[in-house]
Amino acid sequence: MSLFDDDRPAKKTAHEIGSDLSLLSVDELSARIELLKEEIARLEAERTRKGASRAAAEGLFR
Repeated sequence: MSLFDDDRPAKKTAHEIGSDLSLLSVDELSARIELLKEEIARLEAERTRKGASRAAAEGLFR
């Protein structure tokens, strides 16, 4: 046996929408919630940025 267990699959850190949650611990659920909150914030920031760009472009054609 080697000193390192490189053959073990890496633990999945991403969340797949609709995946089975029954085998996750409370800590794993909390980690996924944080991951999703960060992703929601990222999506909202991009939406805001694109909305501002769109408004500026529409302002040029008025």
